[in-house]
Amino acid sequence: MDYEHLSCEQLLSRIKDLEALNRQLLDEKEQETKLEYAWTGNLGHWYWNIKSNEVTFNPLKVTTLGYEKSEIPEHVTYQYFTDKIHPDDYQAAMDSMLAHLYDGAEVYEIEYRIQAKDGTYRWYYDRGRITQYDEEGKPVFLAGIVFDITEKKETQMELEHKNRILSEMSYIDGLTSISNHRTLIEHLKAEMVEASRMDKPLSIALFDIDDFKKINDSKGHVFGDQVLVDVATIIRNNTRDADLAGRYGGEEFMVIFSGADLAVASAIAERIRAAIESFGFAEETTVTVSGGVEQFSDQSLSDFIQAADKKLYRAKQNGKNRIDSSPF
Repeated sequence: MDYEHLSCEQLLSRIKDLEALNRQLLDEKEQETKLEYAWTGNLGHWYWNIKSNEVTFNPLKVTTLGYEKSEIPEHVTYQYFTDKIHPDDYQAAMDSMLAHLYDGAEVYEIEYRIQAKDGTYRWYYDRGRITQYDEEGKPVFLAGIVFDITEKKETQMELEHKNRILSEMSYIDGLTSISNHRTLIEHLKAEMVEASRMDKPLSIALFDIDDFKKINDSKGHVFGDQVLVDVATIIRNNTRDADLAGRYGGEEFMVIFSGADLAVASAIAERIRAAIESFGFAEETTVTVSGGVEQFSDQSLSDFIQAADKKLYRAKQNGKNRIDSSPF
């Protein structure tokens, strides 16, 4: 750097900055600040002189982003880096720094995305602390260390995505893509508690595809699986947003009608039955369902479901392709 054209005041300021940096480097040699980690992706230390707003750092912090050393300004400010932080991470990074500078947080520590030269983003882990204060106790110097954790974060996000899929799979029937038996039971238990507590109506309907075994035997299981998928779609498309439709097991389906009395649930169940009967299944196959509808009356879970099942069985006995909601 050319010092010949600097004023005396500027030279004194520069000397103070260099002295502060030298003190910090000596302190770190003596291991008075312990910021080292045995992690991969270490991009080296950084030092921020708050008064001069000058950052000294390992060039890896910038060259990893695709910049050449020649593109790094002679004097790098704190904003040189913060301006490149992803908008969604910017405020969290600022809050972490302010909390350390003024609110007593032990360290500044944050993970953020920072924009590379080509416009993409890389993940950095940044950690630092105040190492020098002025006579008034105000922070004047920070030292830290930064890591490129892009690979780690991408692996983590991929794992989280897979876990979300697995979680959804545990609640969704794999064939029909509607709720499975487990989800139906858990939801019904919760609805029963709510119905009792709030004294509001709750009903369920059980549907069974008529003569499904004949369909499988005559047209094969692949065709039968498609019938199950189509029936599930029809049921889902003919229920309300408040209702939950699911595959109860085999060729049997359940719909939980939240806040619906017997009349409302029966009307929706009839609409479902009619929609299935009129649907154009493959190979001009006629598919029908029978159903039983029951309104909750503070009975147990098993008694509630069994009551709907008995009505379903009675619908089968009375000719199939019908909804039974009449009391016994």
